[in-house]
Amino acid sequence: MPNLKDLKTRIESVTSTRKITKAMQMVAAAKLRRAQDSAVEARPYTERFNAVMAGLAASVGTNESAPKLLGGTGSDQVQLLIVMTAERGLCGGFNGNIAKLARAHANELIAQGKTVKMLTVGKKGRDSLKRDFGDMFVGHVDLTEVKRVAYSDAQGIARDVLDRFDAVEFDVATIFFSKFVNVVSQIPTAQQIIPATFEDSGDSDGTVYDYEPSEEAILADLLPRGVATQIFSALLENGASEQGARMSAMDNATRNAGEMIDKLTIEYNRSRQAVITNELIEIISGAEAL
Repeated sequence: MPNLKDLKTRIESVTSTRKITKAMQMVAAAKLRRAQDSAVEARPYTERFNAVMAGLAASVGTNESAPKLLGGTGSDQVQLLIVMTAERGLCGGFNGNIAKLARAHANELIAQGKTVKMLTVGKKGRDSLKRDFGDMFVGHVDLTEVKRVAYSDAQGIARDVLDRFDAVEFDVATIFFSKFVNVVSQIPTAQQIIPATFEDSGDSDGTVYDYEPSEEAILADLLPRGVATQIFSALLENGASEQGARMSAMDNATRNAGEMIDKLTIEYNRSRQAVITNELIEIISGAEAL
């Protein structure tokens, strides 16, 4: 049985840990509100943009004049996986779930004989995948100094991806991120961005539009912005998911620390009672011996 000093030290240690996890939970809750608002506010724009782009893409179809970003290279042999995770840990399974999805997708492509390349956004994803796919890494985006994700950050990533596509370094690009649902639910998601795919929300009023200049010209101008928009939306969803996962993880850690303190306190009181009882027995025994 641990002595009283060891038990007291452990209680003090766990109490300090609980203070830290409680503080981290409160910080994550404050950041979550801002990140959630940003992600939710961006969704209507992204959905409407995708609806317009879906209509344009449907009009162009598979014409030879269709932009390369829409029609692709005609092959899917070389696949670029853009894995977006957090720069920091202590957020439950957030980073691990995204890396797990990317790992499964990569293994499936390799089994099909495809060539896989990886571009990581966020240190935790890179650290998680480096062991198995380190030789497939082609780049890394460090957002450690970014306090709040802006559209310019997404533009920088999109510019890098588009430059690689123009240089024929890959045929298909897919982003991996976590879609925010609520504090306890974040869904790891894979979304193809090159060749561009757009999901129409289905709320069209049936209006037919005439475009000037042609649909092909408009698509050629908007498709690069579409890639940046999808990356920006993924970054915002990731930001909200990260803070939600961290808040939930720190809440669980705080409650676990409280339960551990209660158990250690009970054990400390029992040990202390046993020590006092033994001392009384020794005193009584000594008195009787006299």
